Amino acid sequence: MSRQIQTVIITGTSGSGKSTVLKAFEDMGFFCVDNLPIALLQDFLLLKENVSFETARVAIVMDIRERDFLNFYQETFKEIRGMGFYLEVLFLDARDDILIRRYNQTRRHHPVMPRGDLVKAISIEKNEISGLKEVADRVLDTSDMNSHQLREAIFRLYAPRTSLDRMVLHIISFGFKYGVPADANLLFDVRFLPNPYFEPILKELTGKDLSVKDYIFSNDITRDFLVRIEELLDFLIPHYKREGKSYLVIGIGCTGGHHRSVAIAEYLKDLLLAINNDVIVTHRDIEKEI
Repeated sequence: MSRQIQTVIITGTSGSGKSTVLKAFEDMGFFCVDNLPIALLQDFLLLKENVSFETARVAIVMDIRERDFLNFYQETFKEIRGMGFYLEVLFLDARDDILIRRYNQTRRHHPVMPRGDLVKAISIEKNEISGLKEVADRVLDTSDMNSHQLREAIFRLYAPRTSLDRMVLHIISFGFKYGVPADANLLFDVRFLPNPYFEPILKELTGKDLSVKDYIFSNDITRDFLVRIEELLDFLIPHYKREGKSYLVIGIGCTGGHHRSVAIAEYLKDLLLAINNDVIVTHRDIEKEI
């Protein structure tokens, strides 16, 4: 039996932005709880179900502050999913240097070692929650996001879905010079395609502009590539759905993330929307300097 509650468990590294994310979920209409004990999760969802007359959306922060969480999350999540609840784990992370800077700015104490070595505390926590990160449905690196950008990302990724039973496809265009998206399930390098960067009239435009798209898509190599990637996705997506995957993140990368990756991501968005998928597109590096 499928239960009509969308539950997002927000977890991850201390200092990675969980409070900001929870507030964003609250502003989207989710019922939000911070630091709910793992032992109460099942009863909480059953109670919420009994008082809700329509699909409910719940976001809950659960992390290392409650030591029992790491001991019991696996069996608890399995039981809840076995009961028919839709449950997704969102894991937030950030680089060590960013976490250190954030703690120094806020003067907060780290929950692992409130009065100890901050660097050591971060290392211990990351080691202890590594297994949780491996089983998360979505990993979001907040290192290069301010609170406004993180809030926008959550709104974009968790906008109302057409159905909890449908897999969401998240297409990310990016530039390899800025690093590969940490949460990409599939990664396509399109740096072999003709590059508009070297055309003076196209350099300052992006892959959203028609003239750039015409330049890229008029090439035989591009057309051949699109046929092949469409065939591959036609094959892969049903298998990911059958596995029960809630989100599939497809990374499309070129050198700077302005032209080729953007154009291909836009093409795939239109293609996948046409076959009735929930599709999100993020152009990660489109606003960075060329």
